[in-house]
Amino acid sequence: MTTVPQVYSIKSTPKETLEKWFRLLTIGRAIDNKAPNYLKQAIGWSYHAPYAGHDGIQLAIGQIFEKEKDHLFPYYRDMLTAFSAGLTAEELILNGISKATDPASGGRHMSNHFAKPEWNIHNVSSLTGNHTLHAVGAARAIKYYGEKAVSISSQGESSLSEGYVYEAINGASKEKLPVIFAIQDNGYGISVPKKDQTATRKVANNFNSFKNLRVIHCNGKDVFDSMNAMTEAKRHALEAEEPVMVQANCVRMRSHSNSDRHELYRSEAERNYVLDYDPLAKYRRMLIRYERFTEEELAAIEADAKTIVKAAHKAALKAPDPDPESIFDFVLPEAYESEKYPDGLHEEDGEKKKLITGLNETLKAEFRHNPDTFIWGQDMANKDKGGIFNVSKGLQQEFGIKRVFNAPIAEDFIMGTANGMSRFSDKIRIVVEGAEFADYFWPAMEQYVDSSHDYWRSNGKFTPNVTIRLASGGYIGGGLYHSQTIEGALTSIPGVRIVYPSFADDAAGLLRTSMRSRGMTMFMEPKALYNDPKAAAVIPDDFEVPFGKARTRREGNDLFIITYGNATHLALDAAEKLAKEGLECEVLDLRSLVPMDKDAILAGVKKIGKVMVVHEDKVHSGFGAEIASIIMEEAFEDLDGPVHRVGSPFTPVGFHRALEKAILPTVDKIYDAAKKILAY
Repeated sequence: MTTVPQVYSIKSTPKETLEKWFRLLTIGRAIDNKAPNYLKQAIGWSYHAPYAGHDGIQLAIGQIFEKEKDHLFPYYRDMLTAFSAGLTAEELILNGISKATDPASGGRHMSNHFAKPEWNIHNVSSLTGNHTLHAVGAARAIKYYGEKAVSISSQGESSLSEGYVYEAINGASKEKLPVIFAIQDNGYGISVPKKDQTATRKVANNFNSFKNLRVIHCNGKDVFDSMNAMTEAKRHALEAEEPVMVQANCVRMRSHSNSDRHELYRSEAERNYVLDYDPLAKYRRMLIRYERFTEEELAAIEADAKTIVKAAHKAALKAPDPDPESIFDFVLPEAYESEKYPDGLHEEDGEKKKLITGLNETLKAEFRHNPDTFIWGQDMANKDKGGIFNVSKGLQQEFGIKRVFNAPIAEDFIMGTANGMSRFSDKIRIVVEGAEFADYFWPAMEQYVDSSHDYWRSNGKFTPNVTIRLASGGYIGGGLYHSQTIEGALTSIPGVRIVYPSFADDAAGLLRTSMRSRGMTMFMEPKALYNDPKAAAVIPDDFEVPFGKARTRREGNDLFIITYGNATHLALDAAEKLAKEGLECEVLDLRSLVPMDKDAILAGVKKIGKVMVVHEDKVHSGFGAEIASIIMEEAFEDLDGPVHRVGSPFTPVGFHRALEKAILPTVDKIYDAAKKILAY
């Protein structure tokens, strides 16, 4: 264990600094003690995790943080951290009682989740340790742009049991990033003692073998030890440009939260013992013992603290509550708008290009267009290889390893650091290959879901500007984990645009729009069509396809087929087969699932009356159910028979070609279903 310089001590620290700290500690504790009363009085603060016993380390984290320069990711117990970093007493209470003027979320997020995004005190979710990945992503941006700053992830020791926290620390170590992992160890994860979390008493020592990671231990109950540890951690992170883990030994003086009763699992002796180690009481005694302050001076500060808290309380109670009509604000940011191609259509002549070529050339064009564009994922940058299917081939050679690079085989890390890096600046655009195949994306769902409501949760102050590429769907004989399509699950989650092109020009146009837009886009690529001549198309160099604009692929009057992705080509082939019998089908390619072109759907229903929805995903809970429901609710009178759906049965996709063919939609299955509908 390395020695930490003793920059601060009771004897050497200037009196004005000692006074500032005592004032912060006293006001913070007064609010911490008052918080449960708001719930008892039905005013708010329905969730409160008391920080008492963490005073030293939380004061220190806030004191070393430089607003609008460093990046701070506090967790739900970090009230004093936020106060020490610069939030006012009134802002703490506004958050606690969920007022519209709460700087963290405007009352949209759970109380006790303190933030001020405009200062780089970031809004994070309740998921323990989830923000560790975001802090690493922010540190990556700090390093890339050459800032003399640090990213700080503050969290409890139990969060180190989470796999994605390991991923974050591993990634920071590998990339040598200026991030500080401040671990506040109070010995409990709610009621679970540390011995049930890890075999190592000092959990940070689990990471001693990590290269490029410095581990520092300190007494988180002691102001001076904590200040010295955090000061040294920041110095080391800045000068050595590598991560530091600070484990602060704390005590939890109260229950985990106001929904927990620690007397059910802690003995009376233990509860009394932790009260004896009250950091605020210890600091006060030291100020008197070493004659830095008189009793009267401290009493005056304490009286002033009561006045400040009382005034903050009154002001916060007068603040407005959130407006219920605002719930639809900040679900998705405004997308990039195309002036030249408002409907995502073109009449360009020339050589047709394959879908994979359209994606590759668009990626390169957008990297040239915006120098603050980055891409990473698995198999992204190995010599001449670019992704598992070579979609990103040639990018690293042209744009360099700092903008195009491999990520560990850790999907949560890929997604989480994208979220974090995008927090550094709104000009940054990130593309990630979320997984080698869509089937492997599930480990990233924790970060995907969290990122999906960042814009809403922060009351419009932050949105991840990230395009997630996934090679999706079957028809390659891949079977389980290589041929599934997952849009049916994803479309139920608000806050993300989801597109699924069928042709090369639409793939290029949607990718350009995704990369130029603010917010998150899930870009699903039908991998069976990457090199299929059927999906080839002429692609204007500047082509753009707006979100939520469907494209009619074939005109007709007998049957209206709504489709997307791989199924578009099956539907067109089935329509051609029916045309030989004198039956003309209209085929609508949605292109965009969220948002969806409802107007085009309803217009087609009104025009034709007989409707079929075709997709390769499972019929049970598939996206076609949403389309059918909208039609039934909004165009029932225009129907000439029930809406029929063609998709896969409620089974996984088989590996053997015979099994795959039996499961996935085919031209013959669509043809047979169409004949039944047309017979009504």
